[in-house]
Amino acid sequence: METDRFETFFDAIIAIIITVLVLKIPQPTTPTLAGILELQNIYIAYLISFLILYNIWYANHNLFRAVDNIDNITLWIYGVMTFVISLLPYFTIWIANNVYSIPAETMFGVIFIATHILNTAANWTIVKSNPYSNIHDLQITNPMHNIPLIVMAIGFILTYTVYIPGIYITCLLSIVLWILIARFTREGENGN
Repeated sequence: METDRFETFFDAIIAIIITVLVLKIPQPTTPTLAGILELQNIYIAYLISFLILYNIWYANHNLFRAVDNIDNITLWIYGVMTFVISLLPYFTIWIANNVYSIPAETMFGVIFIATHILNTAANWTIVKSNPYSNIHDLQITNPMHNIPLIVMAIGFILTYTVYIPGIYITCLLSIVLWILIARFTREGENGN
């Protein structure tokens, strides 16, 4: 399949999910700073989810500039990833309203990990199905891209042992690391 059609479809899905996310944010009970601060957990959860979606969109934008076609395996992986990220608004609000809930923490972390694994799997299949393109220069299969998963594993350990919001905190740290690692990888690619 040509990537132009797929990229348009995927961009639209991400835009819809971001729209649903922002519509799930309630208005403050009072139009004051205190009213806004009451919703801080919702704002942080929204930020994490937005950064996840934006990072996927940006990475795909860069990836599909280097690739003209994708195979059926990649399409199926993206289909599953689309299903997973479509659950983000639901689990974002759940964790925002229940930061000290182990089930909410766990599901938010599982969504993050599943998204990361599916994105990595899609990258691998794209590289494998395009052996003669300049996609190898993008370093999308660099092992450093797995550091956020290690941080998430630490978050699960924290949540299940000593600090329940551990996954919530490490999700934010992981997405920042995911963005920074991608940026440093691109800078290394441009510097070579």
